[in-house]
Amino acid sequence: MKFIQDYWPMMALALWLGYKWWNARRVKALLPQLKSEGAILLDVRSEAEFASGNAPGTRNIPLNELGQHLASLPKSTPVVVGCASGTRSGMAKLMLKKNGYQRVYNIGAWRNFMS
Repeated sequence: MKFIQDYWPMMALALWLGYKWWNARRVKALLPQLKSEGAILLDVRSEAEFASGNAPGTRNIPLNELGQHLASLPKSTPVVVGCASGTRSGMAKLMLKKNGYQRVYNIGAWRNFMS
C-alpha cells in the first residue's frame, strides 16, 4: 500500500502515456479505412510547425484557430486530428465532439499520418 501512496503520480502518468500510445496505434490502423471514407486529416500544430514538416494530405488548422474554422469541416465526415505529441489533438477532438462532430479520432503525433 505504501508503494501505491508513494508512486501513484508516476503510475498514473505511465497509464496515461500507455493509453495515448495504444490509442494512436489503434487510429493508425483504422487510417486506411477512414481515408477511404473521405476523412479529413487535420494537423492542429502551429503554421510554423506544419511548415517545418507535415504528412501528405493533411490540412493545417492551428488549435487556437479551430473554433473559427468549424463551418469548413463537414460534420458528416470522419475527422482524424494530429499534432506534435497528441495533446493538442486531444483538445481538438474534445472541441469537435462538443460541437457535434460524431466521428473524431486522435492519431497522436502527426507522423502517424504516414504509413
